[in-house]
Amino acid sequence: MTTAPKIWLSSPHMGPNEFEFVREAFETNWIAPLGPHVNGFEADLCAFTGAAHAAALSSGTAALHLGLIELGVEWGDEVICQSFTFSASANPIVYQGATPVFVDSESDTWNMSPYFLRKAIADRLSKGKKVKAIIPVHLYGVPAKMDEIMAIAAEYDIPVLEDAAEALGSTYKGKACGTFGKIGVLSFNGNKIITTSGGGAMISNDQAIVEKARFLATQARDNAPHYQHSHVGYNYRMSNICAGIGRGQMQVLNDRVAKRRANYERYKTELSGIEGVFFLQEGNESFSNRWLSCILIDETKTNGVSREKIRLALEAKKH
Repeated sequence: MTTAPKIWLSSPHMGPNEFEFVREAFETNWIAPLGPHVNGFEADLCAFTGAAHAAALSSGTAALHLGLIELGVEWGDEVICQSFTFSASANPIVYQGATPVFVDSESDTWNMSPYFLRKAIADRLSKGKKVKAIIPVHLYGVPAKMDEIMAIAAEYDIPVLEDAAEALGSTYKGKACGTFGKIGVLSFNGNKIITTSGGGAMISNDQAIVEKARFLATQARDNAPHYQHSHVGYNYRMSNICAGIGRGQMQVLNDRVAKRRANYERYKTELSGIEGVFFLQEGNESFSNRWLSCILIDETKTNGVSREKIRLALEAKKH
């Protein structure tokens, strides 16, 4: 059997602009988790998404955690989260001593089902529990049905913490993913559409929320001439070095999205004629960054060829 170099699932791409921003940070000795690149990266994120305010943080998980804190989620509360997602969508709920209430996803977007969302809220109310927050996820960069989700959230007066960690560059009805909820979350982990090596951000139109996030993320240090802390804080702020990488990445974000979408179209062209192969579609009013190209395999229609058989065959071909 012939072998070939491994093609990584979502490898990062670095260019000359990133190196220039990082060089500038070293030359000006702005290494700490503050600095002009952090401010510039936050401004870039606002300009791209249309959000009024942004806080650059150490990870998307950190942004989710701070978001739950700001929404008042505490021990014993319940937070709705979709069942089909990465664990980081649910872990911060547990950090707060709250309980995740998992809602099933729908078959067309693979995201939180508005139908099951309503049923879950009604079920918890019938048992005397008012859900404290809702965390929908734009899985694999495909937008969730935010109009329906936001309408249900408004009906029951529940704030939405929108997990757009995989969806920078995706839009729903022309509006950027991450800007529908009270708080939006982005991720710049090494495998995302753009990366800061590790990092994330909170975005919101509420200035007070973002300012408090910055405060909590820098160990909640009070404005005093000495080290004084009147709140529990966290070491969640992004470094000026990482933010410099992010500023360079933002300059090629649209190109990254275009290439991911081209990858998807290539897979669709080559594989859609095979019976039993189905592609994750974007809705008529959605635009996906196609962070990952996803397919379903129905082995009853592929003569027993399953996802696992395909995976093992590809694994055997790599160096």
